[in-house]
Amino acid sequence: MENPITIALPKGRILKEALPLFAKVGIEPLESPSESRKLILETNAPNIKLLIIRPTDVPTYVQYGAADIGVSGKDSLMEHSGGGLYEPVDLGISKCRIMVAAQKGAVLPQGRRLKVATKYVKTAKEYFALKGQQVEIIKLYGSMELAPLVGLADLIVDLVDTGGTLKANNLESRELIAQISARLIVNKASMKIKHKQLTEMINKIASITEATRENIHEVQH
Repeated sequence: MENPITIALPKGRILKEALPLFAKVGIEPLESPSESRKLILETNAPNIKLLIIRPTDVPTYVQYGAADIGVSGKDSLMEHSGGGLYEPVDLGISKCRIMVAAQKGAVLPQGRRLKVATKYVKTAKEYFALKGQQVEIIKLYGSMELAPLVGLADLIVDLVDTGGTLKANNLESRELIAQISARLIVNKASMKIKHKQLTEMINKIASITEATRENIHEVQH
C-alpha cells in the first residue's frame, strides 16, 4: 500500500478554485467541504485525505509535516517566516495584488513616521525598509479600509482584487507591493520520504496548470 498523503487546503476562495484542479488529477473529497463541519475529509483515493484550515495556517501545517503538501496564497507565504517548504508550482488561481492604499487625494504628512495599518506586518515592514522609509506598523485583523477614514493610519497595506472595496470607501491604490496567486507547497522531508507519489502529483498539477495558462493565452490573443 502507498504511503498516506495529507493535503492542506485553505478555507474560502482558494479552496473553491483548488478543488476542481485536484479533481482533474483524480482527487475529490467524499463530502462537500462547504457543507461538512469536518476539518479532515476523506477522498476517493483511500490513501489521501484533506485538511481544511485557515489560509494563514497552511504554510505552518506543511512546514511541520502535519500535511505533506498544500495550497497557499503567496500573501500567506510572504508572511510565513519558517523554512522547510518547497514551492514548486504557481497554480495561477486566486489572483490579486498586495497594494499600499490611502484616502483618495490625501496628502501624506511630512516630518513624522507614517502610520501603516495592515495584517501583513512582515511584508509591510520589508517593503518600506527596502524603500528606506521608516513607518509605524499598526496590526489589524480586518476592515483595513476603515483605518485611514478615522485617522488611525495614513496608509494601509492590503490585498486588492477588483479595487471595488477601496473605491466604495473613498480609498485609492498608491503602490504595488506584489502580484499574488495561489501556490502549491510541499514539505521538504515528505518530498524525500514520499518522493515518487508527490512528484507524480506535482507533475500532474503542473501540467494541468500550464495547459490552462496556454488556453487562457490563446483566448486572449
